[in-house]
Amino acid sequence: MNDRKKSGGLLLSVLLGLLALLFLLPILVIFMNSFKGRFFIADAPFALPSAETFAGVQNYINGVQKTGFISAFGYSVYITVGSVAVIVLFTAMTAWFITRVKNKFTSLMYYLFVFSMIVPFQMVMFTMSKMANVLSLDNPTGLIIIYLGFGAGLSVFMYCGFVKSIPLEIEEAATIDGCGPVTLFFKVVFPILQPTAITVAILNAMWIWNDYLLPDLVIGRQYKTLPIAVQYLKGGYGSKDMGAMMAMLVLTILPIIVFYLFCQKYIIRGVVAGAVKG
Repeated sequence: MNDRKKSGGLLLSVLLGLLALLFLLPILVIFMNSFKGRFFIADAPFALPSAETFAGVQNYINGVQKTGFISAFGYSVYITVGSVAVIVLFTAMTAWFITRVKNKFTSLMYYLFVFSMIVPFQMVMFTMSKMANVLSLDNPTGLIIIYLGFGAGLSVFMYCGFVKSIPLEIEEAATIDGCGPVTLFFKVVFPILQPTAITVAILNAMWIWNDYLLPDLVIGRQYKTLPIAVQYLKGGYGSKDMGAMMAMLVLTILPIIVFYLFCQKYIIRGVVAGAVKG
């Protein structure tokens, strides 16, 4: 029996290792090709760089110069940090209100947030882009407001599940001690919501940082983010500087990979806390 368990555990480890390698393979291919000359990538995309094909850091230099990488990086950071901050804060307030104030209005709000999770973005993207122009939201700050709307559904759902697990007696004791609603939320409730808040921040940061379609529809090429900036390496008649494009993809995904690796231990903890408790 023990031998069978060991064999099963070894087989499972091998399968998980192969699966991890399968997921990492695209990233490894992009990183490897970022050091090749532009004319050698299409011919042998899976071959290691050689003395003949090695281009060094020139691809990175060309990519940064052609795409305006510094400004695009700044816009991506501003939009991502701003969007994540307002999503984490405002949806936590909303979930707390919905959970503690039980009436038909809050029940309707909750189901509307849940319903928004299943509406495909393609159904509303053209109407949304036109309304963004009408309401003067076609700028980085306006895009933060739009991301708040699209990210609210899942965030409120996760927060509500965790708020239900907070004993009401804690809030009642704070109220007796003189805490008003604002002080009660920021001094008592929000610190308790930290596991879910971190998970909400991680999930939304990865989505917003890598998003191409929404910024392209709303702010276009005037305030280009990193996913949009990479497209500037496409020339006329289908020509592409593949070496520089691969280098820019590495620089684009590297920050969010580092961020994810640093925060991954909080994801499962927060998801379980928000979805199971209560």
